[in-house]
Amino acid sequence: MRGGRGPRREAPPRRFREDAFHRWLERSIPGEADGLLRMGDDVAALRLGAVTLLLTTDALCEGTHFEARSPPRAIGEAAISASLSDLASKGGTPRAALLDLLIPPSTPIRWAQEVVAGAESAARRFDFHVVGGDTKRTPSRSVVGTVLGTAPSGPLPGRDGARPGDVLVATGVVGHGGALGRGLLERRRPTARELARLLEIRPRLAEGRALRPFARAMLDTSDGLADAARRLARASGVRVVVDVDSLRVDPELADVAPPARRWQLALFGGDYELLASVAARDARAAVREVERAGGRARVIGRVVRGRGARLRDGGRLRPMPPAGWDPFGPLSMNATCGYEAQ
Repeated sequence: MRGGRGPRREAPPRRFREDAFHRWLERSIPGEADGLLRMGDDVAALRLGAVTLLLTTDALCEGTHFEARSPPRAIGEAAISASLSDLASKGGTPRAALLDLLIPPSTPIRWAQEVVAGAESAARRFDFHVVGGDTKRTPSRSVVGTVLGTAPSGPLPGRDGARPGDVLVATGVVGHGGALGRGLLERRRPTARELARLLEIRPRLAEGRALRPFARAMLDTSDGLADAARRLARASGVRVVVDVDSLRVDPELADVAPPARRWQLALFGGDYELLASVAARDARAAVREVERAGGRARVIGRVVRGRGARLRDGGRLRPMPPAGWDPFGPLSMNATCGYEAQ
């Protein structure tokens, strides 16, 4: 129509932003028809009779998640374990895995064999196997791990179920990933063993199953506690307040980071713990069940009316620091192996 104004178009972001893409997905793709989990969650869910099928996938890329010198067996283990961490956030049990190898033709076959061996080792640790996958020619190496799991039929803890009055329950410690990145890479060239440590992931499957009956919302902290808190708050339309004094910080972090940078590194990412929103009346039982499952958990904050994520440091309430792993941010792989954005 001439002379009239067309519909207003939203200007596209100048570069790819994962959060913006996820918001587009939520608007554009309906996701699971039964509404088990919203599009944008780390796990997809399908109801199959008396059980719920869970599907999750994760990619590790050379130059971002691992170095050329990183041990291939450790890469394979991490590719499966990263997906297991997502599965843990739904209280799921793994049943099978697929592994994709995207590699240049010059890649030694031994490298590929070791990646698969590492993936199978991670699967066997939790009583399942790698059952298939694919190989493709690409300019650089990437490994994609996909895990299929199940959960009992019923509600699943997504990201959008937190309610004012809930408390925040977290497993384990914060700062494991930041401690490794700072301690192993900032001061010197890491050894192969140290590069393998950077790929260590400890998926909290037993803890996730223990928390599932109590969790109104739950996600893992692979991208950092700060990022997880912001995602939980945004999806649920609430404000989450994390109490600094309640956090367990990895002891190794105190040895490698000055106090001024400690919290930035502690909140950055690579912990692969779980963060759950639980009704206050259920908090003690939830923590007790995690301990019975062999894990550790504690209340680290609360959910209130409002928006966004905050840190309570002593008597001061301040915005959650802009910490968190950004896979599309400017990175210096040689300096920090993807653990610190510049």
